[in-house]
Amino acid sequence: MGEEAAATIISQSAYLICVGSDDIANTYFSTPTRRLHYDINAYTDLMARYASTFYEELYRIGARRIGVLSLPPIGCLPSQRTSGGGPNRSCSNSSNQAAQLFNSKLSAVLDSLSKTHPDALFVYLDVYNRLTSIIHNPIRYGFEVVVKGCCGTGTIEASILCTSVSDSHTCKDASKYLFWDSYHPSEKGYGILSDMVINEFAARFM
Repeated sequence: MGEEAAATIISQSAYLICVGSDDIANTYFSTPTRRLHYDINAYTDLMARYASTFYEELYRIGARRIGVLSLPPIGCLPSQRTSGGGPNRSCSNSSNQAAQLFNSKLSAVLDSLSKTHPDALFVYLDVYNRLTSIIHNPIRYGFEVVVKGCCGTGTIEASILCTSVSDSHTCKDASKYLFWDSYHPSEKGYGILSDMVINEFAARFM
């Protein structure tokens, strides 16, 4: 292919990045030692600095069209409702506030990079408000259940915990559920969110 052709492909490609949810949900709030070293403001500052460094590195190697997904309303994920939402399993305010705090810093990072590198596009793509809208208006999007996942009890199982052991409790029709397990959207949930994001992504980059 050659270096020149490779550089052209890299510069003309679009990069879609989705990171950060685990840092808050499964590292900050689930690891007591982390909270001994950082309050949430300092921790989201740290996350934003690492994000900025990563996007700068992408720019350095030739990327010029970079879209970054915001954090979702982490506190409304079924697992976070279970661990931090009280007996009614409401959305966890502390987790949602942390996500919003980081999102504001992420948006500022991308704005700064856009000014520093005017030959590139760094675009903030809002997942937080889109997923919140689905959670608050499930019928509009064709969902019956948004507070728990399809897998197992839907309140705590995720990833490797969704096995044959949990099959007896798993829902019969995952398309009625926004979440597949207690942390990840269902195929239908991902499909709706992906369409929303990709439409904006394409409008900004293409």
